[in-house]
Amino acid sequence: MNYQLFKESIEKAQNIIIFSHVNPDGDTLGSMLALQIIINTNFNKNPQTVVLGKVPDIYNFLPLIDKVKTTDQIVSDKYDLAIAVDIAAKDRMVAGIGIFEAANLRMNIDHHKTNIGYGDINFINPDACSAGEVLFDICTELGLKINADAAKCLYTSILTDTGGFRFENTAASTLKKAALLVDLGAVPSEISRLCYESKPKPMVMLQANSLINAQFELNDKVAYVKISDDDMKKFHAQNDHTEGIVEALRQINTTEVSFVVKEIDQQTSKVSLRSKNIDVSKVAAVFGGGGHTFAAGCTIKKPLKIAAEKLLEEIKKYL
Repeated sequence: MNYQLFKESIEKAQNIIIFSHVNPDGDTLGSMLALQIIINTNFNKNPQTVVLGKVPDIYNFLPLIDKVKTTDQIVSDKYDLAIAVDIAAKDRMVAGIGIFEAANLRMNIDHHKTNIGYGDINFINPDACSAGEVLFDICTELGLKINADAAKCLYTSILTDTGGFRFENTAASTLKKAALLVDLGAVPSEISRLCYESKPKPMVMLQANSLINAQFELNDKVAYVKISDDDMKKFHAQNDHTEGIVEALRQINTTEVSFVVKEIDQQTSKVSLRSKNIDVSKVAAVFGGGGHTFAAGCTIKKPLKIAAEKLLEEIKKYL
């Protein structure tokens, strides 16, 4: 990667816009806001950050989170530089695709192995644990300043995309970089508490109900949950309240593959996949999705029950 292109593109741009992916998580939000702060601190410019979907309440502690906008709040549709952060494919920008494509220059910062490099400038490292780690490497190579607020955002990115440093993408280098971020001002106990120990009641109740009603196949090698719109309404839950369920299913000692299928509407289902040894990105790819080896997702244009059945058929090929 030519890191100098990052610096040059920022220096030349007057109007900069940064995008999260749809249904934002800790990595896309943390790295997006860190990038905003880093550009402001090092280049004295104020990029616009755009979030595609509701920000989960647990991330309201992130610096500048109250300044992000949605696509319908954007005044201009023409920018010198548009930056996609943690976005594996352009369609994960949904309503933001038009603005991204119309920019004079498009940059792509990501860590998904399925990312084809759709930017004019691409910083993609599939060996990195998170987009936040990719951004950290860019800053390190260029000698850019990371202040305490940016360190807090980057640490959140790394923490959440490694599952609290528990997932397979946690390397020795990951921990070293996290330690450097602590030296720069990130407070591990505070960030961990806010990310993992501050769940709203509807989220806890929905997750408890989902786990009680989990289903198992192939001698308990596959564990899955179907979440209907009625389930969401019953517990007054929001979309981000499903986070963590698929990981909880994977924790079962017999589970090889876990997945959650959530009803979007009567003909559309959203899927989250996790595994211990199987490349579930290949399963997701069958349905137009993608992701990482042990963590992937997709959207299936089928009703909830049929979507679950089709997933099971595909997963069985690997078991």
